[in-house]
Amino acid sequence: MKMTDEQFSLIKAQLKNLTGKDCFYREKLKDVDVDAIESQEDFEKLPFTWKGDLREAYPLGLQAVPDEDIVRIHSSSGTTGTPVIIPYTAQDVSDWAEMFKRCYEMAGVTNKDRVHITPGYGLWTAGIGFQNGAERLGAMVIPMGPGNTDKQLRMMMDLESTVLCATSSYALLLAEEIAKRGIGDKIHLKKGIIGSERWGEKMRKRIAGELGVQLYDIYGLTEVYGPGIGMSCEYECGMHMWTDYIYFEIVNPKTGEPVPDGEVGELVITTLKKQGAPLIRYRTHDLTRVILGECPCGCKFPRIDTILGRTDDMVKVKGVNIFPSQIDELLSGIKGASSEYQFMIDHMEGKDICTLFVEADAGANKYELEREITETFKYKIGILVKVMPVEIGELPRSEKKSTRVFDNRY
Repeated sequence: MKMTDEQFSLIKAQLKNLTGKDCFYREKLKDVDVDAIESQEDFEKLPFTWKGDLREAYPLGLQAVPDEDIVRIHSSSGTTGTPVIIPYTAQDVSDWAEMFKRCYEMAGVTNKDRVHITPGYGLWTAGIGFQNGAERLGAMVIPMGPGNTDKQLRMMMDLESTVLCATSSYALLLAEEIAKRGIGDKIHLKKGIIGSERWGEKMRKRIAGELGVQLYDIYGLTEVYGPGIGMSCEYECGMHMWTDYIYFEIVNPKTGEPVPDGEVGELVITTLKKQGAPLIRYRTHDLTRVILGECPCGCKFPRIDTILGRTDDMVKVKGVNIFPSQIDELLSGIKGASSEYQFMIDHMEGKDICTLFVEADAGANKYELEREITETFKYKIGILVKVMPVEIGELPRSEKKSTRVFDNRY
């Protein structure tokens, strides 16, 4: 992506500000002559910021303004190590709400809608992000948070919610419960705004079909405001990124070099206006690509593809790199296979053993399904797996993010 003059000016101002005060980036960029940065190419020589940098800065090493300017703290879950603490100024909170408002508008949500929010509240950015954006829009907010499916469905019916905000896992759980209870005629949902985890086309079709809604992908991460920095439109051809607030690059995950527009690589983000905890060239681990050309919706903000996977999601089995997105794509082309699966890797008697549990649609011939998936997996991905078809609903559902790959070798 070509950096605009406005983006370059904002980045240069941000760099001068950060290297001129006692903060995280003054130390990280101590060997950088900011005045010598005169082009996009110069900027691309700056060092990356990594998740490890942010963890080492725990608790408030990322803070770039005085305490009295900080109005809120958010944090990553910390499930894979030291949590990352992100401080926000009042302007950061306002900018985030404005970006989120755009996301709702992109989905055609108005102040006449009733927005049912199921992602979690607290230190996590999701629930409150969805709420602030909807309130900025002027819509009616129903801040349910996760869990208590009985109450979720009752509120959905009684309050006639029109927009569902959820992870794909929880949206699927709710869709299945609505179908199981036969209450589809009492549900008034028209749109679903789904974020927080990657999901395949088959899962998308199941949720949209069972809920009878148009689905939209929302993108974001705790380190960069939270959800709301990018959003898909009704044409479902990628996510528009709000590049007046962020600058993004796509780089080769191994070399860190920029990849040509249209090629898959790792998304790297620089914040343009963030005050509390700005980020310079932050490696997200998310794999995507720039989508070229103009979007049919007419929006001029550039697009990236929906997230194809994560560099740290990959597992290596018998010398073959496997991403969950490959399994999603494989199952999407097999009749009788559901969207839900679990891929287990174990090490037994000196060799790796792979087992793929797949939910089979009602009426599917499990013997034929097992044979077809086994052959297709070997042909498309390159290794032999043991396929175990199971009944719909047999694999666990989650109110948050679902784990689908389990590497039990370590």
